[in-house]
Amino acid sequence: MALKCGVRVFKLNTIRQAVRLLSTHSSPEAVQNAKVGDFPGARAPYVTELKFLSEASYDPIPIYRVLDHNGQVIDGREEPNIDKETLLNMYKTMVQLSQMDKIMYESQRQGRISFYMTNYGEEGIHVGSAAALSPSDLVFAQYREVGVLLYRGMTVTEIVNQCYGNCEDPGRGRQMPVHYGSKQHNIVTLSSPLATQMPQAVGAAYALKRVPNNDRCVICYFGDGAASEGDAHAAFNFAATLDCPVIMLCRNNGYAISTPTREQYRGDGVGARGAPLGLRTARVDGTDPLAVYRAVAAARGRALAHNQPVLIEAMAYRVGHHSTSDDSTAYRPAEEIHKWNSEESPIRKFRQYLEQKGYWDVESDEALFKEARNRVVKTMQEAEKKKLPPWKEMLEDVYYEMPPRIQKQVKQMEDHLKNYGEHYPLDKYQPE
Repeated sequence: MALKCGVRVFKLNTIRQAVRLLSTHSSPEAVQNAKVGDFPGARAPYVTELKFLSEASYDPIPIYRVLDHNGQVIDGREEPNIDKETLLNMYKTMVQLSQMDKIMYESQRQGRISFYMTNYGEEGIHVGSAAALSPSDLVFAQYREVGVLLYRGMTVTEIVNQCYGNCEDPGRGRQMPVHYGSKQHNIVTLSSPLATQMPQAVGAAYALKRVPNNDRCVICYFGDGAASEGDAHAAFNFAATLDCPVIMLCRNNGYAISTPTREQYRGDGVGARGAPLGLRTARVDGTDPLAVYRAVAAARGRALAHNQPVLIEAMAYRVGHHSTSDDSTAYRPAEEIHKWNSEESPIRKFRQYLEQKGYWDVESDEALFKEARNRVVKTMQEAEKKKLPPWKEMLEDVYYEMPPRIQKQVKQMEDHLKNYGEHYPLDKYQPE
């Protein structure tokens, strides 16, 4: 009996000491939450049962949408207030992009250009996001966001000239095709390595954050494949810990070249990485331009008002081949491609939405497709006739003062052409 009483006294004294300690060093709230572990690395409740969590432990992030498969608004309260002119501009941009993709893809197959990448199936992500941004916002794109460029004001001529690398190419022929960029339109020049643009975009956003009364944010586009790169994780963490005004927009189109998402990652897509790292996160239907618009507009508001980085995962499907160097029928069934190209086409869905509002009709659509196609064909024919930049430009414009080793290379090339110039098609190049 004495032993039991002693144990009771010991337990009572221990509890009193714990309460006294909490009341001395913690707030009343902390006393009530004594079962919560408050470590420097994490704050979470204590439990007495060991469990290893998996992707099945959580409900998947829902997919936000405004339009159904037939272009009908599901909930009128969610329909964004976009004026008629803007809606038509969004649709015209989508159609122009699809026609440019078709003709430029065929031109590569004919040997007129060396490389091309189409955007089929992702047009809704492009115009929905571009329409929600300010022209002054800085864009870090990957290589499948040409609709963003067109919506921002880059012309078909500028894009085609870049693919042909002629004398009117802003990059002066130094870049491979589809590596677009425009300082005028606040679009940072694309680069080939996956995810390179992601930490760069966050760094740019951090720089904007330090500008007094900043009214600009950064948007960074990347694919599900790029999200598997180490740079992606560094960018997410960088954005969250430094509270950068950046929108990280993932185009989850199902495939990273020939690797399907089921082989790229486990868990709930790319969006599931956002919230645990401190990014406000949303998942949207990427075939629905209005859903993308709503998400990006809200994300931009958060980024500017609170310096909150946002991750948006736009779910879509890459209808075309990864590039002209790829044959996607080798790793996915034709039935799958047909389904997404017909039933889930963002162009079809948005056209039906405009028709239901009385903004569009069949005759207007036929005229638009014809006009868009003719514009690309005419531009391509003109681009082919333009001369290439002077050959010396491939060695210039890197250093402010050309170093001796490159000067030596220029002299060697000049001497070589003096002796063997007749063997080169120098008439295709602009004179020096």
